[in-house]
Amino acid sequence: MHPCLWALVLASKGRPSGLLVVLFIAGSFVMRSAGVIINDLADRSFDRQVTRTQTRPLASGALRPWHAVLLLGVLLAGAVSLLSFLNPLAIRLGPIALVLAAIYPFTKRFFRVPQLFLGLAFGWGAVMAWAAVRNQLDPAVWLLFTATICWALAYDTIYALQDVEDDVRIGVNSSAILFGSHVWIAVGIIETAMLGLLAMAGWLENLNIAFYGGLAGVAGFLSQQIRRLRGEVAPSEAFAMFKQHTAIGLVILIGIWVGTL
Repeated sequence: MHPCLWALVLASKGRPSGLLVVLFIAGSFVMRSAGVIINDLADRSFDRQVTRTQTRPLASGALRPWHAVLLLGVLLAGAVSLLSFLNPLAIRLGPIALVLAAIYPFTKRFFRVPQLFLGLAFGWGAVMAWAAVRNQLDPAVWLLFTATICWALAYDTIYALQDVEDDVRIGVNSSAILFGSHVWIAVGIIETAMLGLLAMAGWLENLNIAFYGGLAGVAGFLSQQIRRLRGEVAPSEAFAMFKQHTAIGLVILIGIWVGTL
């Protein structure tokens, strides 16, 4: 949801349409829910072998696959109805979001950094939101899109630290496995790139100094996480660090809005 709101606020110079805000919040919820269902359907055999996920409804057998498919159909129908309120450019971009969401769960079988595809799926909403406001795709939106990919790659790498032992045992790829003991360096580089891309997008859209002050605050907080990643991180701590990124997304949103005043 946050990247969509980043794009809506930045593209509208701090005055997004109330209808678009509602549509993209609802759309983010619907598509995220649909993505979770697709992921759980694809991964139910893996989830049974992972301590953290073996109690998920599909993995445990509490929910049958056809039930999940039925709910997925309802959610996608809702997504189409929401999409119909947008302009033609945003509508044309919509199917790409579904394709990316459908591809992501399978990438962990063959791609060393599946979190990259998660970032693509997660960030595409920002591109659609920008198109919905301006009916065109300016350079700043691609910087915002790439920043979102970096953000998702960073926080989902932290999230994946919870399952490293199980993922190695069952042969599932993740960036946490790939980076290994250097995960703190990788996350640091990725998050630095994210902040740089956001700063460039803000510069292109003439945001004021308050925006950069907000980014500096985010950078300070992220540096604390990176230092913590240098040591051993328990699964519960990795999850807590992952959840902190919700607040980070909100701070960036507020920074963009204040930066337009």
